[in-house]
Amino acid sequence: MSEERKYFIRFRPSLDLPNLLEIQKQSYDYFLKKELPKVLKEMLTLEDLSGQKFQLNFLNYFLEEPKFDEEICRKRNLTYESPLRVELRLTNKQSGKKKNQIVYLGDLPLMTKRGTFIINGIERAIVQQLSRSSGVLFTASLIKRTGKRLYGAKVIPERGVWLEFETDGEKVIWVRIDRGRKIIATALLRIFGLGTNEEIIEAYKKIGGDTAFLLSTLQKDEAKTEEDGVKEIYRKIRPGEMATVENARSLIHSMFFKSNRYDLGTVGRFKINQRLGFDEKIKSQFLEARDLIAILAEIVRLSINQEEADDIDHLSSRRIKAAGELVAERLRVGLMRLQRIIRDKMTILKEKDFNVGQLISTRPIMSVLREFFLTGQLSQFMDQVNPLSELEHKRRFTLSGPGGLTRGRASFEVRDVHRTFYGRICPIATPEGQNAGIVGHLSCYARLNEMGFIETPYFRVKGGRITNEIIYLNAREEEKYIVAPFTTFCDEKNKILGERVEARIKGEPSLVEAREIEFIDVGANQILSVSTSLIPFLEHDDGTRALMGTNMQRQSVPLIKPESPLVGTGLEGVVARSTGYVVMAEEDGEIKEVDGSHIVLKTKNKTINYPLIKFNRSNFDTCFNQHPIVESGQKVKTDQILTDGPSIDNGELSLGRNLLVAFLPWGGYNYQDAILISSRLVKEDVLTSIFIKEHVIDVRETKFGPEMTTRDIPNVSQEKLSHLDENGIIVLGSEVKSGDILVGKITPKGEVELSAEEKLLQAIFGEKARDVYDSSLYLEHGEHGKVIGVKIFSRDEGDKLPAGVIKSISVMVVDLRKIQVGDKLSGRHGNKGVISKILPEEEMPYLQDGTPVDIVLNPLGVVSRMNLGQVLETHLGLAAKKLGYQAAVPSLNGLSEKAIKEELKKAGFSLSGKMKVFDGRTGKAFEREVTVGYLYMMKLSHMVEDKIHQRSIGPYSLITQQPLGGRAQSGGQRFGEMEVWALEGYGAAHSLQEMITIKSDDVEGRVRAYESIIREEPIEKIFIPESFNVLRRELEGLCLKIEMFKKNKI
Repeated sequence: MSEERKYFIRFRPSLDLPNLLEIQKQSYDYFLKKELPKVLKEMLTLEDLSGQKFQLNFLNYFLEEPKFDEEICRKRNLTYESPLRVELRLTNKQSGKKKNQIVYLGDLPLMTKRGTFIINGIERAIVQQLSRSSGVLFTASLIKRTGKRLYGAKVIPERGVWLEFETDGEKVIWVRIDRGRKIIATALLRIFGLGTNEEIIEAYKKIGGDTAFLLSTLQKDEAKTEEDGVKEIYRKIRPGEMATVENARSLIHSMFFKSNRYDLGTVGRFKINQRLGFDEKIKSQFLEARDLIAILAEIVRLSINQEEADDIDHLSSRRIKAAGELVAERLRVGLMRLQRIIRDKMTILKEKDFNVGQLISTRPIMSVLREFFLTGQLSQFMDQVNPLSELEHKRRFTLSGPGGLTRGRASFEVRDVHRTFYGRICPIATPEGQNAGIVGHLSCYARLNEMGFIETPYFRVKGGRITNEIIYLNAREEEKYIVAPFTTFCDEKNKILGERVEARIKGEPSLVEAREIEFIDVGANQILSVSTSLIPFLEHDDGTRALMGTNMQRQSVPLIKPESPLVGTGLEGVVARSTGYVVMAEEDGEIKEVDGSHIVLKTKNKTINYPLIKFNRSNFDTCFNQHPIVESGQKVKTDQILTDGPSIDNGELSLGRNLLVAFLPWGGYNYQDAILISSRLVKEDVLTSIFIKEHVIDVRETKFGPEMTTRDIPNVSQEKLSHLDENGIIVLGSEVKSGDILVGKITPKGEVELSAEEKLLQAIFGEKARDVYDSSLYLEHGEHGKVIGVKIFSRDEGDKLPAGVIKSISVMVVDLRKIQVGDKLSGRHGNKGVISKILPEEEMPYLQDGTPVDIVLNPLGVVSRMNLGQVLETHLGLAAKKLGYQAAVPSLNGLSEKAIKEELKKAGFSLSGKMKVFDGRTGKAFEREVTVGYLYMMKLSHMVEDKIHQRSIGPYSLITQQPLGGRAQSGGQRFGEMEVWALEGYGAAHSLQEMITIKSDDVEGRVRAYESIIREEPIEKIFIPESFNVLRRELEGLCLKIEMFKKNKI
């Protein structure tokens, strides 16, 4: 297959994609270099409670090299972190004595090269949060009776109390402080320096505008001076308490004018300046009188003109908090707790113990960071089914999380696609179900500016000609310009063709003169996420099917023989590089040494050794492996790919295989999305994948003594112990099945009185019978495979283990899974299905040259689903295979039906893409010609082997004595209320009695029934089910006496 893809595009080529992990990396880098010293300086500059004895000042910080590298942290279940030390100065104000000291503040987790965090050996990703921006937002509520709108405003600080202004029908403006009781708005102005009515009116008149609202508000205001205003607000905030001017002033001053209690933040101040038309040089972190006057004036203007209020869902009102900002927020919380500890210790610090180290405790910071990374909603166990799912997890954002929405409270408006999403947030990539619209993905070219607002790039257009100048615009800036879509036609000199062209003005489509265009999109896939951009012929698929195709690409498992798609979109190579799973040459050089485990590159100045990932287990038990694609002695260029990786073939993302498909009904076996496949796919390991499962057991200290790993396990046959070594740990390379022992372990029992037999044994053999029981690690129900690794973590070796654990043993079991009936396959167009039958090759439908097809799909699955992309992909795949090239059909910029026909013609096929197909069973041709071609199919992680389950006898619930539920508990299928009704409806009395007694919770009856079945005797007697006893006990618990009578003794 050729190295370069053959591009089929209708318009000009798109701009190259940026680094897809840059957002996460830049955010954390900015935090470590800029935000961290700023937070430390702010929080570690403080005085003691009296303000007269000691003062602490922050001087510098040091982030040391991490103790262990990424690979060691993964192998030894450690956290990839770096010790944080700070230089502080403690000053004795009374004596003037100063002391500088460097103290240890805790360990700060570091981001890996791939944008993840390794916490206790497990890779986690921090999901970005799309939250409401601080600043001012003007709102409106409609009064149905009058048809008029009442306007208000919300002032949202980064830290501190919210202010909510509202108007009423009498033109009076009110304000609520932190959603409290209503206060007259002019009373609030008085505490900001406008004490008298005259000062308020004069300040308002400087801005200009209608004074009717202000005068009616002043008329309603009982306060006339600053003192009255302070007392009025205090009474509303603290009703029932004595309001003196001093305590009222103290409370209100701390609410609005103390930096540790109130801060608009850089973003909040910027948004207020922008919305109210102030000079951007104003940097005050507090609200000022002019801000409040301008807010009142804007409320009045909106009320008079009855204009549209601000759109809360507009992306200029929402911003992304990336990893760095989220960690900085939590660090601030930890430092605030540390502040309290320092101040308390300062009060009891003696002159002779003048030591900074005594003041600092690492616990508050470490506990906050540990809580965020281990249990926080935004720190998630990384989706690592394949490299694409990992990449997309890092580009994901959510509206939920701390301070965000909850699923139940999210309205349709919040979930819906907004016009400002264009080029910033993908309108397709979102989960199905409860999280639809709450979790989303950033578009391909989107980036964050320094304030967290999403920007997207455009080419500048001058005089109707597209220039190479790229300008990034946020949602508010974009509305000032006229922007043309990428699909605008232009000539070779990039001059826009046609007098009038389609364009967007303030997000709305319209027709404008070509010379009026100011900007144009940089790519057809600018609006799409990375996953969605990998779907060819996306423009021919229905939105819901495109969503399924996007989500299912992230569920495809890496195959042992990946194959790059015959019909791709051209982005596969860029995405593969961005995943971090391919090794690229740092400089020009020559390959000196290459084998399965490493590559040595000799450059001009140095020799570089690249170790390869070999059969690593991912978070989702899939197998990640790299193998070299260069040879010893080969010359390589900078950034040339040296290896393939998981789901990567020839340097391109390869999630599935190209299969010869026929759209044909076949004996009912592909009814309702079922799929018929050829046995060739099984024999040749076309869709075979490797799974590696980790089984862990802890050896603990118990109150009766320590547990032990041993081969000497009571009441276990020698056959079951044959795979274990002398320490009771399974030997590498052993083939294991469910019920086999992986690690033999015994636990001491408590002291118990000996039975007669045990006393006899003790008398004969002179030793005490061992008081231990078997607590070994057994391979779970339904599992099997080969042992490929054993890791032992021991406290004696210096490994970190939880309290009470002496050592921890993990056993890796690998399972080679061939494709089988019940597995789920999917294409990239949402065309998913379950395998219903695997036919021998000779029985599969075959082409005129005798080639049997690989897979048979139902043609009825295309029409109603409206995903015609799969049919076009099939036709182009057929032509590409015959002509020996790989096609690139970019999303929304693909080739037309006419161009596909030309390719089919070149390849010597019918223009319809259909051909005569023969039935493998009879050798006769099917009645009509069949659509045949190559379709890219993926094997999804929903495999039958993980789901199939059966039970004869097993565990029972202690209270109800009914079988447990679920495969994990080896449970049964519940025969519930509605199923009982069904049997009652048919009058099946005996079946019904069996179902709710001996097959369920008749304890004695089921034991006897099992014995009868084994002895091949008839089942005779049925006893009382345990649920009857539970009901009786419940009623007795309610103090109702229940008496039972046998039928013949009433």
